[in-house]
Amino acid sequence: MENPSAYTPPRIWSADKQSGGRFASINRPTAGPTHEKALPVGRHPMQLYSLGTPNGVKVTVMLEELLAAGHAGAEYDAWLIRINEGEQFGSGFVSVNPNSKIPALLDCSGPTPIRVFESGAILVYLAEKFGAFLPVDVAIRAECLSWLFWQMGSAPFLGGGFGHFYAYAPTKIEYAIDRYAMEVKRQLDVLDQRLAQSPYLAGDEYTIADMAVWPWYGTLVKGQLYEAGEFLQVQAYTHVLRWTNQIAQRPAVQRGRRVNRTWGEPGSQLHERHDAADFESRTQDKP
Repeated sequence: MENPSAYTPPRIWSADKQSGGRFASINRPTAGPTHEKALPVGRHPMQLYSLGTPNGVKVTVMLEELLAAGHAGAEYDAWLIRINEGEQFGSGFVSVNPNSKIPALLDCSGPTPIRVFESGAILVYLAEKFGAFLPVDVAIRAECLSWLFWQMGSAPFLGGGFGHFYAYAPTKIEYAIDRYAMEVKRQLDVLDQRLAQSPYLAGDEYTIADMAVWPWYGTLVKGQLYEAGEFLQVQAYTHVLRWTNQIAQRPAVQRGRRVNRTWGEPGSQLHERHDAADFESRTQDKP
């Protein structure tokens, strides 16, 4: 273990200096908008404001799966929100999500738009609205929702915990990396043991639980998240890998993963999505 830091927390904390790290410029201890900016609204029933991070991918995969299943009411415009530039603090975005996090959804299919924020809430909302990917059987539904909320509670340890200290923190802190690496490996073992018992998290059916977990833990075991595959020895989780590869073959998943993505190979990006024909282009950016 490295030598302990000489830092002693003050009696009262204050934000009087930059924290450093990749996201320091947009971190602040207060909520609310920082500037006036209206959100664009397209012609489709669903208006999504997002970025192609794991939390954003959950919703674009769900919308593409709904469309593939024949639910025309799930047609959507996906508007790019560049969180590194602070666009999530515009007044329009804050009016849809007061927590200033992507993704945020406006359902404009009725006389009054309905806002939905938090990725898990959006998945449940869409599943209930269209009667899809959320089991009807009480026991299987409970299993599905349990794994959905498992993801919502577990992923912050992977992202804000392990991911931050391993990949983004300006100083590598052995204690923090060890603490969160241990927890992420425990989570992977939880998933691996479950997927040894059933094809999908809720059982035999592909559900919103899989859509929620896959963008985080699927990309992790493929070595595509934080470049930490070797460090965490992710190849050991064979059942998670089987499940990951199976889901990755779904055409709707492949489309959803491209939406609002601004990094990687050009062919993997679709900065904004306003029509199914947009997928025929290699990249789309804001006008």
